Amino acid sequence: MSRAFVNEDQAAAQADQPVERQVSDQPNHVTASGLAQLQQRVADLDALRSALVAEGERADKQRLADTERDLRYFRARVHSAQVVTPSTASGKVQVGSRVRFVDEQDEEHVVQLVGEDEADVARGLINWGSPLGRALLGAQVGDEVLWRRPVGDRRIEVLEIGLA
Repeated sequence: MSRAFVNEDQAAAQADQPVERQVSDQPNHVTASGLAQLQQRVADLDALRSALVAEGERADKQRLADTERDLRYFRARVHSAQVVTPSTASGKVQVGSRVRFVDEQDEEHVVQLVGEDEADVARGLINWGSPLGRALLGAQVGDEVLWRRPVGDRRIEVLEIGLA
């Protein structure tokens, strides 16, 4: 058999395998709620995997491979999770803090700093490692910080720090 056919067979087999999900290099700081969400995701994926395996030959092989990939990712995220319990005693923004701030256009915003798997901008949940999260981390009420954004830097002032 020609080498060309072997390479095509190998390429076809690799095409069926999903690309692994990349795990971030930043520490996996999460809120207690974020850890619970990760654990629930693992349980849901485990149940889906069991259902797909039970289908045997009728199972959607690509869906099973995708589910197993996602299980590896979320199990690793649960394993590396470092639950952060915020404290208002420090008076500084930390993971889990709800922060009210004002920008240069006098627009007020409220966000909560959370772990990357819990982040949801539409709900005001911001990854602590994002540009906004890094700008706010460690700030105190009254501090003016520089939010380095891809579309241009913006100065913001912290008005209030609380717990979610």
